[in-house]
Amino acid sequence: MRVSRSVLAVPASKWKMIERGPSSGADLVFLDLEDATAPNEKDAARENVIRAIRELDWQDRPAFYRTNSLDTPYWYRDIIEVVEEAGEGLGLILVPKVERPEDLHTLDILLASVEENAGLEPGKIKLEAQIETARGLTNIDAIANSTNRLEALVFGPGDYAASVRMPQTSIGTMDEWDEAYPGHRFHYVMHRIVIAARANDLRAIDGPVADYRDEEGLRKSCLVARSLGFDGKWCIHPGQVEAVNEVFSPTEKELEWARKVVSAYEEANAAGSGSISVDGQMVDAASIKMARNTLDLA
Repeated sequence: MRVSRSVLAVPASKWKMIERGPSSGADLVFLDLEDATAPNEKDAARENVIRAIRELDWQDRPAFYRTNSLDTPYWYRDIIEVVEEAGEGLGLILVPKVERPEDLHTLDILLASVEENAGLEPGKIKLEAQIETARGLTNIDAIANSTNRLEALVFGPGDYAASVRMPQTSIGTMDEWDEAYPGHRFHYVMHRIVIAARANDLRAIDGPVADYRDEEGLRKSCLVARSLGFDGKWCIHPGQVEAVNEVFSPTEKELEWARKVVSAYEEANAAGSGSISVDGQMVDAASIKMARNTLDLA
């Protein structure tokens, strides 16, 4: 699986921002044709995406962009024009507001046709699906299992809140409405996304913190997402990348524990013992899996 602790969104209509994206330090960088691009800029933004895929050094990342949603008049041109012109350089496409498996089936079929016509490797271009609506969450298991192109599920907290009519004044961080609720208001949808992702060997990516100046709020939001099992988080500003990478990387304490557990397990196996203890605590098979996950991520 790809490492995607930080995923930086860059407006596809802003060439200077696009040029700086690959040097941001983010694990993945995508060019946004959807919300960050005004309707009258869509055509020019597509040209920017094509140019960026062809000309920029993506520094071992897959070239990556977000289309418009399938309920708009823009999405089919986002696929046909960009994929045909970008050629072999393109690696990932992010699909917003996915609500049913048929959305990704449609894209899969269209991509296969464009790939064949352009002489591209069949199935090389992968997809990420954003879960941003009540209908999308209802159909999440079918969405997660809809196509072999799918690599990740991505939470869109702002549009999700609008979809279920949750009042919200601050995307990604706590506000007065969170204080009114005895718990984390997005716990269910976030954990549901993680469950569907893990059941289908997909990555799970949390949505952004809209106030890029709120460093404390960003860190808290990252900690909540990682505690639920997310692999990483969106960034809407390069200044968020470093903090996000830090939180979604194993700490030295975690690594020390993981090494101890794996070492104790290997020693016990060599001695023919089924009982393992680390620092006075019994260790079971689940602990071994968690420890190996930590070391794999490191």
